Amino acid sequence: MPGAPALELSDLVSCYRIGLLQRKREVLHGVNLTLERGKCLGLVGPNGSGKSTLLQILAGVQRPERGVVRVLGEDPRKALARTRLAYLPEDSPFPAELSALVALDLLGALAGLPRKELRSRAERLLERVGLADQRLAPLRTFSRGMMRRFGLAQAFLSEPEVVLLDEPTAGLDAPGFAVLEDLISEARNRGASLVLASHLPSDLLQHCDDLALLLNGHLRAHGPTDELLAIKGRVQLELEGMGPAPLQELEDWVREAGGKVRSSLPSGRSLLELYGQTETHA
Repeated sequence: MPGAPALELSDLVSCYRIGLLQRKREVLHGVNLTLERGKCLGLVGPNGSGKSTLLQILAGVQRPERGVVRVLGEDPRKALARTRLAYLPEDSPFPAELSALVALDLLGALAGLPRKELRSRAERLLERVGLADQRLAPLRTFSRGMMRRFGLAQAFLSEPEVVLLDEPTAGLDAPGFAVLEDLISEARNRGASLVLASHLPSDLLQHCDDLALLLNGHLRAHGPTDELLAIKGRVQLELEGMGPAPLQELEDWVREAGGKVRSSLPSGRSLLELYGQTETHA
């Protein structure tokens, strides 16, 4: 539907049944959430908070107990919506007997990709995720890390308008992190909307415009990332090109002005940045 948000959830309730009497137990309790097109949402919360269930409902593979779910203005269980979104589950449930290339051919065909484009896209993505040499190997021979990289290839194969990634960093090594960073950035540049679900949000925060915090199936907080994570009255200042003496003078001035220097440590870099720099100079 033109102009509709990327995602809309209204009073969403999800249940599963337990015991011999099949009693219902609620997993999601009246979740209301909207994601505008072109935005990236970080869906965070501890294990068991309902993140995977929410993504499964958005992907159209699970039916909610009640409430309204819309992806690009459509019911995600309809074919039209499902060809416009991609979903990477946490457990990578791909057909183990197929080779990586054949599996991508199948998944791309189900997503409605033209046959002429499909094989070239599949080959290109397997190259990008470091699986070109294993493209004819059965998926059952892949390690967990290789399966996660294959999962990334299938999630971005159709260049979807909405991308749902459940624990995308789980099992990834440094090259896998680099590929994930690139694929997310490219998707954002072409205007795609993304949901990145993780119980380790530090891996993903730099990409997220908004955060949604799930606790025990309840949406406890939702808003711009910077606002939700801000600590009132505290700022972080990163400086470059100053020696010890000017820095000491600056700290003294802060104290004289009534402020408090909570820490003064050398600025560091991430392991991913270290990996990239090391590989460049190898």
